[in-house]
Amino acid sequence: MHENMNTSLVVIVSAIFICLLVTLLNYWYLNRVLNRISWIIHTFLTRRTIDDTDVEDTREAKLISQLKQLIMIADHEIKSSKEEKEAVTRLISDLSHQFKTPLANISMYTELLRESSLSEEEKAEFIDRTREQAQKMQWLMNSLFHASRLETGSMDFEVTPTSIKETIATSITSVFSQAQEKNINICIEEFDNCLLLHNRKWTAEAITNILDNAIKYSPMSSTIQIQVERMEFFTRINIKDQGIGILPSEYNLIFKRYYRSKMVEQNEGTGLGLYIAQLILSKQGGYITVDSKLGDGSCFSVYLQNVA
Repeated sequence: MHENMNTSLVVIVSAIFICLLVTLLNYWYLNRVLNRISWIIHTFLTRRTIDDTDVEDTREAKLISQLKQLIMIADHEIKSSKEEKEAVTRLISDLSHQFKTPLANISMYTELLRESSLSEEEKAEFIDRTREQAQKMQWLMNSLFHASRLETGSMDFEVTPTSIKETIATSITSVFSQAQEKNINICIEEFDNCLLLHNRKWTAEAITNILDNAIKYSPMSSTIQIQVERMEFFTRINIKDQGIGILPSEYNLIFKRYYRSKMVEQNEGTGLGLYIAQLILSKQGGYITVDSKLGDGSCFSVYLQNVA
């Protein structure tokens, strides 16, 4: 009986000792792992990287890989936030710069309308001018927001196989009144209609911007020719005017935001039309080129993808 009690006591003491030993070993191991994790995180925060020779086993390598992913995500979010702030700042600056002239004109016209000596005809003229400036501001606002959203990728539109003839017709309709005011004839060479990969609304806006420039910088009673030519992978839409032409050194510059040639500084414009056109086309997998001779007109070529 006494021997059995001694045996039981030894077993209990041994079990307690083993439990304490396991607990101490677990504590030591856990403390070592936590210290190692703390060192790895500290090294990452200090150096933003860590060498493969610094890790001891695959678990640490996995931890490092996860930390790298977290840092990449954080860096991406910081960069995106910075780009968004810069876009907002740029948009506000653009609005301030572009609205300065029409706002000044509206202010001047409204002051003139307060003059009691004005005839009814003069009042009507100043009201029309005020309306024109307000419409210009509305157009500027829409163009700036379109450019900003296209730049940041926040504007998505569906690209589907669509009839190009209807898209071109929509563009011509948009500029018909401007062309009529200058007695400019828009002539379309006969072509077989085809389906091209594009968005009708946005592609029509891009072509409208090109036609608007062609009308603006072409002489009275001139002609604008539109030609559609199907190629192996793309279909090319040529828009040729009889305007003032463009210097070869400006071929790439004219597609930049707000760029305006010194030859047209006196003409009304914003330098946004061609910029927005190339943004729209590139978003659809298309592009735009120009060929011109000073004093002998320009030819803008829009390329849209054929349906496979």
